[in-house]
Amino acid sequence: MMSLTLRSLGRFAIAAAISFCLGATHAYADDANVTIDNFTFTPAQLTVKVGTTVTWTNHDDIPHTIVSAGKFRSKTLDTDNSFSFTFTAAGDYTYFCSLHPHMTGMIKVE
Repeated sequence: MMSLTLRSLGRFAIAAAISFCLGATHAYADDANVTIDNFTFTPAQLTVKVGTTVTWTNHDDIPHTIVSAGKFRSKTLDTDNSFSFTFTAAGDYTYFCSLHPHMTGMIKVE
């Protein structure tokens, strides 16, 4: 009887480990990054799937923002600060820096 209990626990542990590993892989697959450097968003256009989290990181020595009218708005990002947004609906999301409106970008969500 003891070996049956240990065998059951072993199977449960293996199933839990497989589920954890698959879940961890999936969580990281839905991330994308945009860098801010030299007054430019790179990449300027990014295509992602619904559910993807995009993180913008400011590598300039001056502050920037990320604004998509009516969709999302970051706080002012100082050097090496980041802002993340998860895209839950398909569409084209244009955005810009409110401090430097010539800085623009687009996220296409499929």
